[in-house]
Amino acid sequence: MVTLAKNAGFCFGVKRAAEMTEELLKEPGLRIYTLGDLIHNRLYLSSLAERGVRSVGFDEVEAIAASTETDGAAALVIRAHGIPREQNEALLTLAERYPAFRVYDMTCPNVKRIHKIAAENTGDDTVFFLYGSPSHPEPIGIMSYAKGEKAIFSDEEELKKLLQSTHTEGKRLVFASQTTQNLLLWKKTQKIIQKLYTNSIFFDTICSVTENRQKEAIALAEASDCMIVIGSSESSNTRHLFDLCSSRCPQTYLIESVDQLQNVPRKPGSRTSITAGASTPGGIITEVYQTMEEKLENFEELLNDSFKTLHTGETVTGTVTAIDATGIYLDLGIKQTGFIAADQLFADNDKVNPAEVFKPGDEVKAFVIRVNDGEGMVTLSKKRVDADKSWISIEEAYKDGTILEGKVTEIVKGGLVIAIDKHSIFIPASHSGVPKDGDLNVLLGTTQRFKLIELDDTRKRALGSIRIVKRAERAEAEAALWSTLEVGQRFKGTVKNLTSYGAFVDIGGIDGMVHNSELSWKRIKHPSQVVSVGQEIEVYIKELDPEKKRISLGYKTEDMDVFSVFAANHNEGDVVSAKIVSIMPFGAFAEVADGVDGLIHISRLSREKVAKPEDVVSVGQVVDVKITEIDRENRKLGLSIRAIEEEKARAEEAVAREAEKAEREAAAKAAAFVPYIPAAESLQHFTAVFQSHLPDVCTAGI
Repeated sequence: MVTLAKNAGFCFGVKRAAEMTEELLKEPGLRIYTLGDLIHNRLYLSSLAERGVRSVGFDEVEAIAASTETDGAAALVIRAHGIPREQNEALLTLAERYPAFRVYDMTCPNVKRIHKIAAENTGDDTVFFLYGSPSHPEPIGIMSYAKGEKAIFSDEEELKKLLQSTHTEGKRLVFASQTTQNLLLWKKTQKIIQKLYTNSIFFDTICSVTENRQKEAIALAEASDCMIVIGSSESSNTRHLFDLCSSRCPQTYLIESVDQLQNVPRKPGSRTSITAGASTPGGIITEVYQTMEEKLENFEELLNDSFKTLHTGETVTGTVTAIDATGIYLDLGIKQTGFIAADQLFADNDKVNPAEVFKPGDEVKAFVIRVNDGEGMVTLSKKRVDADKSWISIEEAYKDGTILEGKVTEIVKGGLVIAIDKHSIFIPASHSGVPKDGDLNVLLGTTQRFKLIELDDTRKRALGSIRIVKRAERAEAEAALWSTLEVGQRFKGTVKNLTSYGAFVDIGGIDGMVHNSELSWKRIKHPSQVVSVGQEIEVYIKELDPEKKRISLGYKTEDMDVFSVFAANHNEGDVVSAKIVSIMPFGAFAEVADGVDGLIHISRLSREKVAKPEDVVSVGQVVDVKITEIDRENRKLGLSIRAIEEEKARAEEAVAREAEKAEREAAAKAAAFVPYIPAAESLQHFTAVFQSHLPDVCTAGI
């Protein structure tokens, strides 16, 4: 039997680039070039070369563009892997300078997305790590878009060395992957890094087509005796497919064309599966599949009859040829005759007459008890098959991925046991749904839904997983919740985890993140200054990204805004007490209320000219300041010590002016007063007259 993978051959990006090139070939007289090999497939590239398509390096492009002025139009196709940013910008300039030079950017949209991720999520405060092949054109292009520190790793050991040699302290680690990398190793890397670096960010950039192709290839390899991977060894996508398949099916072969099928052994009855890398044309895949199928069919037809035999423990189907009181005889399609004794026909009633139940021509499924080549007889049992129907249902559930339900009957070393009919299904602790090192006894006696993940037909044993079902149910619930989410919705959520840049909050089965800037109106260094794990808080949705499954949440509200509260209770011109909290070359910042700072510019620190703010104020000092500006839009306060000093000085000057004026008025009055005292007739008379004029003399200041 030959099985062809559904997800084999050209991926969307490669197909798009190939189809564009084929369309350009229809234009007469057009010179067509590809920047590097269009795809990693020698046969297809030879086909393009025969039709005039030439692969060129970037150093040849400018000359080709200039030649359009004398030799006519030329088209340059950028392959699906993409190119470095500098080359892309240079090509755009050339296309603008030479109108007859046409550039077709066939970079895969998934690769373009990684370019954008690298450009928008990296900087001086990050370290960008890319999981990929350093010499492959796709990673080379991606790295040109990343800013700050960056590095490429191709396996776990290489990543460990990079982390030891790279300065990561105080920086955010950003991880992405080449689109065609090994999905399982990528997931493993994520788990390792997330334990060591909680502030790391992972972008799942392995192409969904690649992911589906790899998952399908793994499933086929596990179920096959022989696995054929079609593609070039130069293709990263194909190499990863081969590695994944060969780790599960030892008889895995990598071929480029049908000619190499001669190296693939063929056995009758063997299960052969075929998959292909993203750079393999459909024509080659079809040719290999048809050739392999024809050869296997012919080979089986020639050898089937002569080599077919039965073994104890097998289940076979035969046709009833004869019946008597002792049992029934079956034609098994081989030289030996099958015989089922009457006591091996039925599990419930061994005394039933076989002739009352069976007739010649009936098909019967039976279990092989013994093969006696000397007598030409195969001893069979039907009741063994009937008794095994419950196991058959388990097999079918495994094949179909059916969710089963059973009661947890026992807690054993390493896991638990669930009873299904007469069979016990073992659930490893890691698949129980109970957290690591948790108590499995909480599940004892409960009914659980689970899925079978491994089957041993020979020993009639099966492994199941509760965790997989719960994860699927959680994903379904999440999908249902996502369909109802809208920006502005409010939730009561529970804080699940804290990182250096924010808090993750569970809003009912989905986690959202509240950034530090959204936790408080004040600047905070860590979310633990505001919230704690397990705390229930009210949040609202600020942004939604359904594609990346990300929710940005808000927590702070206007009533928490200490600045707004302060501004509502104060006006420009008010004098308040302030504490100097920091000194800068241009002035000093003073805290006028808890969490509310204002700037005292250097020119407003004193009436005198100030060379350095620290000459006038010091951190921790409490001073009176006047509010000179309240900028509600930009949340800024302008403060001044000088304004208070100037106001005080003006008041003192006004008091001094009033005193001087009074003094002048008194002097003037004194100068103008000349009292009249009549001539006295005697000393006694003089005294009396003087006393009568004394008030006038005092008033005049004499």
